[in-house]
Amino acid sequence: MNHRLITSSALASVLALGLISGAGAADEKAAAKEKCFGIAKAGQNDCANVSGTHSCAGQSKTDNAPDEWKYVAKGTCAKMGGKTADEAKKPGAKM
Repeated sequence: MNHRLITSSALASVLALGLISGAGAADEKAAAKEKCFGIAKAGQNDCANVSGTHSCAGQSKTDNAPDEWKYVAKGTCAKMGGKTADEAKKPGAKM
């Protein structure tokens, strides 16, 4: 019985370490991306829009809507003709 407990504890420790290292990799990947508004094609936005008309990915109705966004590599949004979150949230912001 004691041998089974030791084996289970060791296995749980190994699995926990794997999850911790995986979470760090996800954080690094997210840090290398930024939200870019006004570049998403219809049905290809990454999440909720600024205006609040929907709350899920893939629900944009038109191409390049100024309140829809996609994740892009950090530093590439302006080159693609998009705007940052702060720019998109300003009153009267248009593409």
